[in-house]
Amino acid sequence: MNLTQLTSQIILMFILMLVGLLVNKLGFMHAQTSTDLTNILLYIVSPCLIIQAFEKTFSADRLQMLARVIAGIVIIYVLMIIVTQLLFKRVSDQNLRRIMRYGAVYSNAGFMGIPLTSSLFGATGVFYAVASLAAFNIFSWTHGITLFTGQQGNRRDNLKQIVFNPNIIAIVVGLLIFVTSLQLPTIANSAIKYVSSVNTPLSMIVIGNSLADVKLNRATLDKRLWLVILLRNLLFPYLAIVVLQLMGITGIPLFTTVLMAACPNDSSNGRRNFRPSVSNNHVFSLSTRKTGFRNGDSRNCYWLSTRHRTDTLWLDY
Repeated sequence: MNLTQLTSQIILMFILMLVGLLVNKLGFMHAQTSTDLTNILLYIVSPCLIIQAFEKTFSADRLQMLARVIAGIVIIYVLMIIVTQLLFKRVSDQNLRRIMRYGAVYSNAGFMGIPLTSSLFGATGVFYAVASLAAFNIFSWTHGITLFTGQQGNRRDNLKQIVFNPNIIAIVVGLLIFVTSLQLPTIANSAIKYVSSVNTPLSMIVIGNSLADVKLNRATLDKRLWLVILLRNLLFPYLAIVVLQLMGITGIPLFTTVLMAACPNDSSNGRRNFRPSVSNNHVFSLSTRKTGFRNGDSRNCYWLSTRHRTDTLWLDY
């Protein structure tokens, strides 16, 4: 894809997000509608897109490159976790420190990254993007939970969330299709393609709808957030470029992985509730969508969402 095509695709996605913003301002999409569409995207549309991306003739070179990308992503996550632990260890408020570390490490790999990758790099891009998606789910259900609970919680439940995640299931099915060069029945293949085709427009509209609810004020512009945003959207993507290039990864595998790493923080395909003690009120608008993290004290809460609620802090897993 040349620069002109890339620019056109980016402009198109911004136009689709503006449509979502307009839908919100006209009152056509309410909170429950947005939640329902988000679930459809994450649990139905995205898995179909992943399976479609694996419907290719088996290639040992491509499988080897995918394995190299996975190794690179694991290294990147480990480095990000170490960096955030060192940078934020002096933040006195424990809950704020947890949120800053989580927000800096975990990108919107599933909800925003897959549609962007599909639009810009097609099925080949999605093929390599699944490595980021799988790593995100594994790390967020292990390290991510540890940040907020001090332990990995119920390991059996966490394992279920990883294994039975629709996108993880789609990745496993897709790999089997790719390795065996299995040809799906024409009707099934057509159905998957039709469902996959709504991924980019629908996700951009939902994101635009969520962005319409962002309210900039002194709290959302808290100076402590700028380091999180700088890490998440600039420094960590550069770190990904360095690591991947040192491993000899170039072209679409490189572009796709960096794009997934550069997405705003975080979104995923599950939901997990925690109840930490919270001492101060801080409002953060770092996320492009809402799902759930419920705080037991409705008077004091942290926010990590573009949706504003008085009694919850919403974190995606």
